[in-house]
Amino acid sequence: MSAWLTQHRAALASAFRRLFATPMSTVLSLLVIGIALTLPAFGYVLLDNLRELGSRAAGVKQISVFMETSASRKDADEIQNRLRQAGGLGWRFVPREEALQRLQQAEGMAEIVASLPRNPLPDAFVIEPKDTEPAALEALGQELSRWPKVAHVQLDSAWVKRFDAFLRLGRLALALLAGLFAAGLVAVTFNTIRLQVMAQAAEIEVARMIGATDAFIRRPFYYYGALQGALGGLLAAALVLGGLRLLNGPAGELAALYGAAFALQAPAAHGVAVLALGGALLGWLGAQLSVSLSLRRFD
Repeated sequence: MSAWLTQHRAALASAFRRLFATPMSTVLSLLVIGIALTLPAFGYVLLDNLRELGSRAAGVKQISVFMETSASRKDADEIQNRLRQAGGLGWRFVPREEALQRLQQAEGMAEIVASLPRNPLPDAFVIEPKDTEPAALEALGQELSRWPKVAHVQLDSAWVKRFDAFLRLGRLALALLAGLFAAGLVAVTFNTIRLQVMAQAAEIEVARMIGATDAFIRRPFYYYGALQGALGGLLAAALVLGGLRLLNGPAGELAALYGAAFALQAPAAHGVAVLALGGALLGWLGAQLSVSLSLRRFD
């Protein structure tokens, strides 16, 4: 076990030395890898922020249940009991008095409300389901409409479907883009490692002559590819964070024009870790392909 750890530690140290031995080549390779990972990562972050903005928009993925005007408080209590038994639902009861007061506070509505002989607004419930899939929302809306003393159930299912379809299309487009850039990253690592192997052809020949195994020869190149990919992933995360910082100000100003507060959310620590690990995995894959093909030529 001690010998195995020693070999891996030596291979890792060799990979670091190779990275620092050619700083200009290393920087250029990291820029290529970082940019290749930045574009799909930035797209995913923006799409996630768009999803969050859509879910926070007023009335989105909420169901409004309006009682009949003749419904009593006892009828409203029965609806609340049914909602508790249903489970997986968050709701808020809006009595007709509160609804009328809000309407009265709206601009230009005070005189109109004052002229009304009685309160024409019904009691209502604003329901927020945990399952926000369009099909589940529609099924829940149909079930609510059959409950006693329910006059109307409001759900903009068409808007929810369009928004959900747009997000699915965006995820698919980003997945295709990520696949293309991942293939490009593997190709960059493949070419870099191939040049490394060619430059050290004499050393590899001598190492084989004195009994070095293929695993011993391959290991430093694998670490080199993985390190290069991981550093490229960290560079991509830094570029994404920088881009979000630049866009945050204009995005907040645009949201303020519509009377809302919004800030672009940066990826969490696990997102940065996934980006670095993904880069390391792709770098390792490119190194494995390159070293395997190169060593066959020696054979």
